[in-house]
Amino acid sequence: MLTFREGLLSPLAHDLVLRVTGFEISVEPAGPRVEASFDAASLRVAQALRDGRVLPPGALSASDARKIEANIVDEVLRARRFPVIHFSSTSVASRGEGYDVVGSLTLAGVAGEVAFAVRRDGERWSAEVQIDQPSFGIRPYSGAFGTIRVKRVVRVRASVPGSAAPRASAPS
Repeated sequence: MLTFREGLLSPLAHDLVLRVTGFEISVEPAGPRVEASFDAASLRVAQALRDGRVLPPGALSASDARKIEANIVDEVLRARRFPVIHFSSTSVASRGEGYDVVGSLTLAGVAGEVAFAVRRDGERWSAEVQIDQPSFGIRPYSGAFGTIRVKRVVRVRASVPGSAAPRASAPS
């Protein structure tokens, strides 16, 4: 997941790459169908970015990373109340060398429809979807009296081994 900063003091902050460490993804080729569950408390800060470039290790202290993780889990995702983020596809359509996927995402207790493309990336299948946090009842994180904020839209990227992709058949 990628988060981006905005606000008056945003030049002092970092954009972030977050990694979900607890998840399960199931692909049913016969459907085809995709189900995924993510542990909302398992988000970890993987990297800090500035202007799209990865910052060197130490640019974000371990203490700051733990504070960010705690804010995400406790304040943003409210993981004690909503411990699981769930996705269930409602449609998987073959398109060229990939797939168009539509489904229901339940995030922080609110369900909404999301759509994204899945494309071959070497030996893996990759997808990216933009999530508008307020659409799921999430108030984007804000600090320093609102002078540093996380933008309302976050990007979620997923990548799975090539053998996990659905095998969609052409409509008859």
